[in-house]
Amino acid sequence: MQELFTTLNGQPPLVQALGGVALLLLIAFLVNLALKKIALRMAAPFLDRRTKTPDKAVGWLITAIPLLIISRGIVFVRYLPAEIEAVVANVANATIVLSFALAITTALKYVNEVYNRRPEAKNRPIKGFLQVIKILVYAAATILGIAALIEQSPLLLLSGLGAMAAVLLLVFKDTILSLVASVQLSTNDMLRVGDWIEMPQQNADGDVIDIALHTVKVQNFDKTITTIPTYKLINESFRNWRGMTDAGGRRIKRAIHLDQNTLRFLTDEEVADLRRFRLLRDYLDRKEQELGEWNAREMAGESNPVNARRITNIGTFRAYVTAYLRTHPQIHQDMLTMVRQLEPTPTGLPLQLYTFAATTQFAEYEFIQAEIFDHLLAILPEFGLRLFQEPSGVDFARLSHPRTLKQWERREAVTAPTDGDQDSAV
Repeated sequence: MQELFTTLNGQPPLVQALGGVALLLLIAFLVNLALKKIALRMAAPFLDRRTKTPDKAVGWLITAIPLLIISRGIVFVRYLPAEIEAVVANVANATIVLSFALAITTALKYVNEVYNRRPEAKNRPIKGFLQVIKILVYAAATILGIAALIEQSPLLLLSGLGAMAAVLLLVFKDTILSLVASVQLSTNDMLRVGDWIEMPQQNADGDVIDIALHTVKVQNFDKTITTIPTYKLINESFRNWRGMTDAGGRRIKRAIHLDQNTLRFLTDEEVADLRRFRLLRDYLDRKEQELGEWNAREMAGESNPVNARRITNIGTFRAYVTAYLRTHPQIHQDMLTMVRQLEPTPTGLPLQLYTFAATTQFAEYEFIQAEIFDHLLAILPEFGLRLFQEPSGVDFARLSHPRTLKQWERREAVTAPTDGDQDSAV
């Protein structure tokens, strides 16, 4: 190295110093250029061509060599003050440490890219853990870099960190909380990329698109993005719909409110007429046999029908809805299907459908649900039932008109129950 600077002899000291620095920088630049060209060309068959990340990692690693040339060659520059030599050498050494740190973190980025190509990456992302390693690498690089700049042992700096522990804990509080939360989320498989979650307290309702160390990004259904601190997912509750997606069925839980004034027993003629429904034939046969046997046993010597068990229109309609759901091609038949009455309310008797659609897609689910209730609402009159609906101003106006009121009274008189029915309703 020293022979390279002999050509500057005979020049003024300042010119020799500046020329020596320029020559050293030129040598470092040419070495850096040559190594990157040669090394990357030689390593090309072994590098992943689907991404440029390995090239960047190798490039940062090669950068350390010209920096090392500057660090070791600055002492051969004549007439350069010792203070400047020390500063240049220390800065070059610190930059070498930084280049190694960037090479390692870039390699970690490539590890994450490769892992994301694997099927299990969707269920167990490692991005949070790699970010923790990056933080440790940068922390170590910072200590070593400062030690190189001040020409002191790194152990001396580490010994002084004890007094700064409280400050560091305060500064990195969120990072520590997020690290613990990331470990818990990953270990317990609580969250994955692609999960639909609801977290009302954070205004989040959508799909998870990214899980990082500090934040989890959720794309809401209105296409907005909600960023949630990772530790919030441990400290606060959230709903994960992954179970519904994995099961392959989405729950339908909705009630029809029936007018309780329309609930009554069915006559023999009405029961015979309802046999038109294919879905009701088995139910009516079984129910008539059951009630016939019970009445024959318990009604011996009794003639008043009020003491007998009879078929009701609400019970028959409930049986029809159950049979309709059990034969519906878009209902998940391996999951619970139930039609039940809820507690009567001032707004009618709720008849609730509890079943599962054989899809988890939002649009298809809503279509199936609407199609089912379209059919049930339209077929209610066949059972002598009516939906409950609070009267509006139009209803009062019709009843207040004399002609309309008379028509309503005649219609009610025609549909009024017979004497036998009245006795049965007591």
